[in-house]
Amino acid sequence: MKKTLILGATTNPTRYAYLAANRLVTYGHQIINVGIKSGEVAGQPIEKPIHIYKHIDTITLYLGPQNQKEYYNYILQTNPKRIIFNPGTENAELESLAVQNGIEVQEACTLVLLSTNQY
Repeated sequence: MKKTLILGATTNPTRYAYLAANRLVTYGHQIINVGIKSGEVAGQPIEKPIHIYKHIDTITLYLGPQNQKEYYNYILQTNPKRIIFNPGTENAELESLAVQNGIEVQEACTLVLLSTNQY
């Protein structure tokens, strides 16, 4: 299954990042939660964006464009195969940087991709 880094992970059960973390685990994917608040989601801790992970298939974004810039280097150094820009996270600048670095970009909803077997 695909190792997925959730950027913008949260313990708030009403947020889509929370729902996606749980759904990814339900579908058998390994997750890494990265966010600014401490806690645990879907059995995994929420980590600060310090450790650069390798061998990440997908970064699924749950940060608005105004909050993404400080994570550009982190995202690019992680070098995932793809970045999913969930609704409300679309960012032409980051998408362009990703493509220039050989990273596939997808404007889509992680929850929809999972439920339609397109993840």
